[in-house]
Amino acid sequence: MAKLWSPSSWKSKPVAQDVAYPDQGNLERVLAKLATLPPMVTPSEIERLRHQLAQVQRNEAFLLHAGDCAESFDACTHENITHKIGLILSFSLILIWGARLPIVRIGRIAGQYAKPRSSSYEKVGDREVLSFRGDNVNGLDHNDRTPDPERLLRAYFYSTTTLNYLRGLLTSGFASLHHPRDWSLAHVRSPSLRCEFETIVEGLSDALDFSRTIGVDSGSAPYEKGGGRGTLGEVDFYTSHEGLMLNYEEALTREFAIPSSASSDKPSARKAYYNTAAHFLWIGDRTRALTGAHVEYFRGIRNPIGIKVGPTMVNEELVRLLDIVNPDKEPGRVALITRYGATKIDNHLAGHIGAVQSSGHPVAWICDPMHGNLVGGKLTGLSLRFWMPGTNGLLANSRIHAACNSRLGGVSLEFTGELNEEGFSVTECLGGSMELSEEQLGLRYQSFCDPRLNFEQSLDVAFLVSNYFKKERRGKNTEDDVLFTELGGGTPKLK
Repeated sequence: MAKLWSPSSWKSKPVAQDVAYPDQGNLERVLAKLATLPPMVTPSEIERLRHQLAQVQRNEAFLLHAGDCAESFDACTHENITHKIGLILSFSLILIWGARLPIVRIGRIAGQYAKPRSSSYEKVGDREVLSFRGDNVNGLDHNDRTPDPERLLRAYFYSTTTLNYLRGLLTSGFASLHHPRDWSLAHVRSPSLRCEFETIVEGLSDALDFSRTIGVDSGSAPYEKGGGRGTLGEVDFYTSHEGLMLNYEEALTREFAIPSSASSDKPSARKAYYNTAAHFLWIGDRTRALTGAHVEYFRGIRNPIGIKVGPTMVNEELVRLLDIVNPDKEPGRVALITRYGATKIDNHLAGHIGAVQSSGHPVAWICDPMHGNLVGGKLTGLSLRFWMPGTNGLLANSRIHAACNSRLGGVSLEFTGELNEEGFSVTECLGGSMELSEEQLGLRYQSFCDPRLNFEQSLDVAFLVSNYFKKERRGKNTEDDVLFTELGGGTPKLK
């Protein structure tokens, strides 16, 4: 029988990645204030995502989880938010075209301010300082590394500001503005690759034009003149972050009646605890210990959750973890986000799939092709990610699922639509259709955390995945792919 749970029961367990605040009195005051502030998201929205995640588990939808490795307070601007949401919408539109499935969009946004670290300290010259743990803990400047509880309050208000603007964008017709013919393909260096991209874009554009011609949304006035958003402008969008700072998560955990439409019981007969800081939270690879505080906290909230699954996770441990966080095997509750690295996926994924299948747990399988592929740059000293190894891992993931009578249900990416003042994308990952080399990374390397795909590289992934699904639908050979061959041929080598 499961032990009783409360939002604070995690305090009885060992806390991985804990933060030591020098001023405990101020921390308690901040947490007390947070506990009085309004929820950012509602139970009905969370239940809607649970329903849609269950559709992903049944292969009736595909999940796109995307955004920054870590947000920063300074990046909370209307330009950055607009570009990020625009990229997610464009990416999802390409996926819909190829997969012919609804896309469940979850952004790493409006709360992704904390980051785990492999070490509590780092060397700066001849001195040792606390590691940077994200804007809601301490500052990036080496002289601002003392954990400050006031940053938790700032994180709340930056999150609500981001979410407010995001909701405003999506309720005012912004989603319908992202027409494929507006996408520039000038960055694509290979003529044959550009031709393939143009074929996909033209087909997608024609489909949207056809929908409008036959009456989808016809006769509707523009939003600004009293019209509705319409079918093509109506999208669901959910927020997420890694549930790392448990004192912050506890302060924003509230008990509500489960909406009657989501419960089989009488209206308001059941109550549950919802984390109201985000629709979706995930447990990281460093905090998923079965007897740890994070698993204890996550087992009690009703939100759908993600679990990062890496090469150190053994099959039996994975099943035991699922038993803890979803003992009743409820649909729409758990997404497994696999992050092995391209060289290790063949050694681990099939075993994990088999173990979960035997257990009877319903899960959505999500591929994180970004993590596990970092290398150190020889020329720049920067953390590097090649575009192609991540893409190899993504396609290998699909292949292994098919061989195991399973199916890839989504993708988790770290990308950004950010542009500099001259209108150029960031340069943080190597390769892609831009054929970025290590020498070019310094042009616009802006991440203070892990490197991110830029706008153009992100669309490369979208086109590739979409084309894979289109060929799969038509029964064609998914391994014979011009896009994959051309993009692989453009992968740069470290000198």
